[in-house]
Amino acid sequence: MPPAETDAANPGHQCDPPAPGWIDSHCHLDAPEFAGERDAVVARARAAGVGMLVLPAVRAADFDGVRELAHAHGLAYSPGLHPLYLHEAGEGDLDRLAEFLQRHSADPRLVAVGEIGLDHFVPADDVRFDRARQARFYLAQLRLAHEHGLPVILHVRRSADALLAGLNRVEVAGGIAHAFNGSEQQARRFAERGFRLGFGGAMTFERANQIRSLAGSLPDHVPVLETDAPDIPPWWLYAKARERAAGAPQGRNEPAELPRIGATLAQLRGWSVSETAARTAANVAAALPRMLSLLAAQREVR
Repeated sequence: MPPAETDAANPGHQCDPPAPGWIDSHCHLDAPEFAGERDAVVARARAAGVGMLVLPAVRAADFDGVRELAHAHGLAYSPGLHPLYLHEAGEGDLDRLAEFLQRHSADPRLVAVGEIGLDHFVPADDVRFDRARQARFYLAQLRLAHEHGLPVILHVRRSADALLAGLNRVEVAGGIAHAFNGSEQQARRFAERGFRLGFGGAMTFERANQIRSLAGSLPDHVPVLETDAPDIPPWWLYAKARERAAGAPQGRNEPAELPRIGATLAQLRGWSVSETAARTAANVAAALPRMLSLLAAQREVR
């Protein structure tokens, strides 16, 4: 199936993709927290109605493993160098990413470059997270995405304006701003560039006023759902500080939680749950156009 046809004057209008159920647009299935039970995690997700996951890589050492997981389970993947892991990265890792993208350029399961971006939450004087190095790797990865005509999956933490400045320098084919927690103005600037914004477990907390306001008020074509599993647990999995101090483990998030997270978005927007699944899945497919062929193939198998 060809990519969705988008009306340039109305970025929310595209051909309807096949109905996939829920799509988790950001799940780290390769994380060590899932070691030994990845098959079961995917099975639980599918039993819950989550028909597709996007697996971002964060280090060059993870590229092949994430690709193998995507092919083994019929999922999508996205290789990138995460800003919080750059202290482990060598200068040759950008070359490794370039070579990987070239070698797998025809792989339909390769849907984006990411997780890439900038993290300005960590202390500016922490040499492990040098901001100049973050910016250099970010721009280099934007150029690779541009070269291959791929969207990007962005890590955004107190860095929205700097990320947008990079997008002003290097044009890419849109993508997803993951775990978005910026201002309404910043959100609309990303949306104007063809980006969708990821909402997940943080949205389920009643005191997350800014996130909930954005999730409930942005144009219909903007929000997508994600878990960031095993991270960013929703409120029902979250262990408070005093509980953790008493020995309670932090709840591990996983993609099977997505429908319940999606029910929060449905409530905030006044959508039905089924409408929320369909709209957010369509938004993921619009942000990551290669997803359309994967969903069509998935539908044929069913």
